[in-house]
Amino acid sequence: MTYVVGYGPHNNDRSAIELACQLAVSHPEPVVAVSVVPKGWGTPVAGGSDREFEGWAAAEGRASTEAAMSDFRSHPGVDGSAVWVPGRSVPQVLLEQAHERNAWMLVVGSASDADDGRVRLSSKTDRLLHSSTLPVAIAPRGYRTSSAVTRVTVGFRDDDASWSLLNRVAEMCRRIGAELRIVTFLVEPPRRPVTSSVSHAQTQVLDLWTAQVTAAQQEAAVHLESLGFSDDELTFSVTAESDWKTAVSAVGWSDGDLLVVGSSSTHRLAQVFLGSSASKILRNSPVPVVVVPGSVTG
Repeated sequence: MTYVVGYGPHNNDRSAIELACQLAVSHPEPVVAVSVVPKGWGTPVAGGSDREFEGWAAAEGRASTEAAMSDFRSHPGVDGSAVWVPGRSVPQVLLEQAHERNAWMLVVGSASDADDGRVRLSSKTDRLLHSSTLPVAIAPRGYRTSSAVTRVTVGFRDDDASWSLLNRVAEMCRRIGAELRIVTFLVEPPRRPVTSSVSHAQTQVLDLWTAQVTAAQQEAAVHLESLGFSDDELTFSVTAESDWKTAVSAVGWSDGDLLVVGSSSTHRLAQVFLGSSASKILRNSPVPVVVVPGSVTG
């Protein structure tokens, strides 16, 4: 199995390869950086301009692989290699490469206009998420770390998809050797009440949600203990805030953390398709995020 990293030509952000190497240190597997360059038209008899274009694309690919190998030299304990592949769709080529290389996970960076330390999907990553049947790890812009993965936090909603996701994250923690934290984010509805009676009702709803998810997390603890987890390997948290940014920040994060979210529980395809809550959690995460597809069928 491998980690396949999307490594773009003229890449000025090394965050994806940094995250892939962190994962490889935590669970040793080869890391392959894949650079996708524009593909020629493939005419039977290539003209001068066609050959010139293909030569330029090949030079771009070679330069990108050399840059990737230079990045790997900063991680001497990692089995890293780099290839360049011509193609017309970056997401499609990455998926094909992941399939051919029996990848465990695809690793990509955030959009170039993301703020430092924040996760943001590019249009290519968004298309990748909609097509991938593999987990996709997304590094915050400018991500750097010297730590292995020490703790995996999973967003838990107490629905069928969350329970299936929990099993997959438990397996991931076993592979990586990380602790597991289960977090449920509760965010108040955006429309605030204008009367004291409605405000009281809203408080009652939040209290009811908190009671329900706390009971569900207790059930999850019993389930995880049956899988061999001990108390000191598990942490549970319920955070209720007025907005997503505050809710995600409130649980506390440190170097070595990884956040996992699942696909939409309402989408029938066994692929990554983010629901609105997962999208908001992802956008506000200060740590790398792994999006796991097909949680319903596990």
